[in-house]
Amino acid sequence: MVRLENNNFISFEELDEIVYLLRNISDFDLSGYSKSSLKRRVERFMSVEKMDLVDLKNAILNIEGFENFFIQELTVNVTEMFRDPEFYKKLRELVFPYLKTYPRLRAWSAGSSTGEEAYSLAILLKEDGLLDRSFIYGTDISARVLDFARKGVYPIKKIKSYTDNFNRAGLTSDFSEHYTAMYDAAIINHEYRNKILFSTHNLVSDHVFNEFQLIMCRNVMIYFDKELQERALKLFYESLTLFGFLCLGSKESLFGHELNKNFKIIDKNLNIYQKIK
Repeated sequence: MVRLENNNFISFEELDEIVYLLRNISDFDLSGYSKSSLKRRVERFMSVEKMDLVDLKNAILNIEGFENFFIQELTVNVTEMFRDPEFYKKLRELVFPYLKTYPRLRAWSAGSSTGEEAYSLAILLKEDGLLDRSFIYGTDISARVLDFARKGVYPIKKIKSYTDNFNRAGLTSDFSEHYTAMYDAAIINHEYRNKILFSTHNLVSDHVFNEFQLIMCRNVMIYFDKELQERALKLFYESLTLFGFLCLGSKESLFGHELNKNFKIIDKNLNIYQKIK
C-alpha cells in the first residue's frame, strides 16, 4: 500500500501539530504518550470517523466538545475481567496474606477503563473475606468509560471468556454467583458496585488523592514515554503506604526506573512490587 494514497495516515510532524493544538485548547497534554502508539490510535480514529487531517483539525477547533470526545477515544484501553488469570492467582497467594493484617484496605485501580479490573479485584477480595473492610477507587481520564463502569453492565457474550478467566485464576466459587443475567447483558452484583468509587483522574497532570495499600495500574504505562512513566510511578510511590503493593502490566516493570530501589520484587514475571522505603 502506498502511504500517500490513504488520507488516514499522518506523519509524526502532523501528529505533533495535533498534540500542540489539543494542548492549547484543552487541559490535556498528549505529548508524554508513546508517539508510535498515539499515531496508530489517531489514524484509527480518523479511519473510523472518515476524517482526513484537515477535517480533524477543523473539528477540534470548531465543534464544541469534540476535543473531549477525541481524547477519550484515544485513551480507552482494552480490558476484561480477570485478564491474565495467573496475575490474580499470584495476587491472592502472595499479596493478600499481607493485606489481611490491615484493619482497613484501600485499593486503587488506575486506568480502570470500563471497570472490569476493579470489579475483578472486588470479587477476589470477597472470596478471601476482605471485601467488607475494603474500598476500591477506579479512575480513568475518560468520563465516558467511567459512566459505563459505574453501571457494571456487560454484554452476555463476554461472560464466557470472563468465566474462563475466573476459573483459571483458581477461584472456587461459580462466577455466576457474582452477577445477574438480564437477557443479553449481565449486571455485577450491587455489593461490588457499592464498594467501588469510579472517578476521573489524569495520570499526566493530577496529584495524590489518598493513601493506598494496593495500587493496580496494568497495561496503561506502555502507552507513555519514559518521562511520563517516571511521573506516574512517582505518583504511585507517593500514594502507597509503606509496605504497600504496586502491580504493573505484563509488559511493564520498575526495571531501569529511578524508584526501583524503593521497592522489593514480589513476582518478577508478573511485575508485583512492595514499597519498602
